[in-house]
Amino acid sequence: MATNKETFDRIAESWYGFRHWPLLGEELSEVAVRWQCGRLLNLGCAHGPDFLPFVDGFELYGVDFSARMLTMARQYMKRHGFHAEVVQADLTALPFDQGSFDYAVSIAALHHIDEQSARLGAFRELKRVLRPSGEAYLSVWNHLQPSFRSGPQDRMVPWRCGNVTLYRTYHLFTPAELISCLTETGFEVLWLGCEGRHSGPAESGRNVCALAIKVDN
Repeated sequence: MATNKETFDRIAESWYGFRHWPLLGEELSEVAVRWQCGRLLNLGCAHGPDFLPFVDGFELYGVDFSARMLTMARQYMKRHGFHAEVVQADLTALPFDQGSFDYAVSIAALHHIDEQSARLGAFRELKRVLRPSGEAYLSVWNHLQPSFRSGPQDRMVPWRCGNVTLYRTYHLFTPAELISCLTETGFEVLWLGCEGRHSGPAESGRNVCALAIKVDN
């Protein structure tokens, strides 16, 4: 069985076409208005669509474990006329100094980390690279959505690539689990909801999203 990294290397070109625009574009645009400007890190940036709401006023950086995804990100940036510094790295070992960033986003990336200890390590790394009172906007797949709630939290999700079916490892978060991961690693959750909304139960959507602030320096 291929690793997640190997799988995303193989699907990078088809992923580029499938997710050409931000997954949560409206929500990210609202966050960009809230933050206005600063140094922003995109964790698990893939080929780069979630940079788009931040191209005006922000100094952009991204990390992804897939070298092929980052090749596609450079192509994407050229096509859309913006620049971000992107580097290949694991979310559990970020190649940045403490307090390097004002803000961070991570859209549909943290749920690809296999082990609970590693997931907590990624949240700690996020805290480490944010400045005091830095904020982060995160989304992960929701275990309580109707199509998944009766099954296991850890599962293999297929992706069709030509004539081949590839599988990606997912850990599906509950809303309470996302809150726990954030508070345990030094964040305060400012709000949590379905697809980043302020209203409506978090369990009703495919994504559970949170805006959090670093409080433990």
